[in-house]
Amino acid sequence: MKGFDALLFGEELRYSEDHEWVSTSGETFQVGVSDYAQDQMGDIVYVELPEVGQTFAKGEQFGTLESVKAVSELYLPVGGEIVSVNPALADSPEQINSDPYGSWLVTIKPSDPEELERLLSVAAYRQLLQG
Repeated sequence: MKGFDALLFGEELRYSEDHEWVSTSGETFQVGVSDYAQDQMGDIVYVELPEVGQTFAKGEQFGTLESVKAVSELYLPVGGEIVSVNPALADSPEQINSDPYGSWLVTIKPSDPEELERLLSVAAYRQLLQG
């Protein structure tokens, strides 16, 4: 596992306490897992994601990541409708380990864009990890 100083952070991202990140792109948000989360999981071997068109509330489970160590649930940091899933992860889920901020999981159309403001800034997320 990486030491804290070796972890990568996306300065322009918002984070959930469950270690998902959110980036904004116009009217849609992309969601992925943080470098910390993928590092804790180890080698990711399978990703289960929802169908396009499904709607989830903030904090609701929307998928799972399976690693050689365990299966971890994914929780949507902002409620909304799934408008796309990352097709590359079906054949190459290990991309999350090598590029956690380039390997987004889903794109959503948020039901309440203001929920983004209630997520952690990168500084607050760093503090959460440092305890």
